Amino acid sequence: MSKSYKLPEKKKVDLKDIDPKDTGRFSNKEEVVQAVKELELELQQLQEKLAASKEHAVLFVFQGMDCSGKDGVIKKVFAGLHPQGISAHSFKTPTEEEARHDFLWRAHVAVPALGQIAVFNRSYYEEVLITRIHGTVKSEEAKERFKHINHFEALLADSGVKVVKIFLHISKQFQLEKLISRIEDPKKNWKFDPSDLKERKSWKQYSELYEELFEKCSKAAPWYVVPSDNRWYRNYAVLRIAVDALRSLDLKDPAARPELEPFLEELKKEEA
Repeated sequence: MSKSYKLPEKKKVDLKDIDPKDTGRFSNKEEVVQAVKELELELQQLQEKLAASKEHAVLFVFQGMDCSGKDGVIKKVFAGLHPQGISAHSFKTPTEEEARHDFLWRAHVAVPALGQIAVFNRSYYEEVLITRIHGTVKSEEAKERFKHINHFEALLADSGVKVVKIFLHISKQFQLEKLISRIEDPKKNWKFDPSDLKERKSWKQYSELYEELFEKCSKAAPWYVVPSDNRWYRNYAVLRIAVDALRSLDLKDPAARPELEPFLEELKKEEA
């Protein structure tokens, strides 16, 4: 399933060709309930193998328009994992210290160690997205940054870090409904940011910039575009992608350690 949303390497992508309401072969949430349970259990087992082997790490990068559900999908998909083996990082406006370093610095320090999983809510890709929308980075500089990003992701791959990049694809109408609900429902008021309205006006430009980086930054780590107008399907699809990513590492059960036998004998003497 996840392969159907994997974008081809270095190919031009038109987001209008991908239906944000798509739910694959399913028609409702009930049809994926059992599959979700099985995938959640498998993800937990794979995390344990990942931690035991300490030969690989996995970095999940989530991008998407405002209201695409980055927080929600991270919470749903990774909630069952051991907290000591996973970390989450949100990339907002750079702090004063971060701004004094190169644009990849704050991302690099958050890359997971071998045996660990990390999740980025937005990422270093903001440095070629919102910065261009706001005019702080010009197109020529962005093209140079594409090169640095490709080298960065190649370095991570060579270092045993698998990068899984997921774009949560929603419709403009879906975003409108979510923004309205954040104002109408007092319990959701805290989620509303007036700046979201300003960013919404740049929807077309954001789409074009995303399509460009899908094409330019896909060699070392391909992109997945997940239809996300239906939350239940979004969660299922991302969970499948996550499980497939860890499966691809061909993780093994921890090897037996015969050198521990003397300790077992010592403990059994106590038991006697």
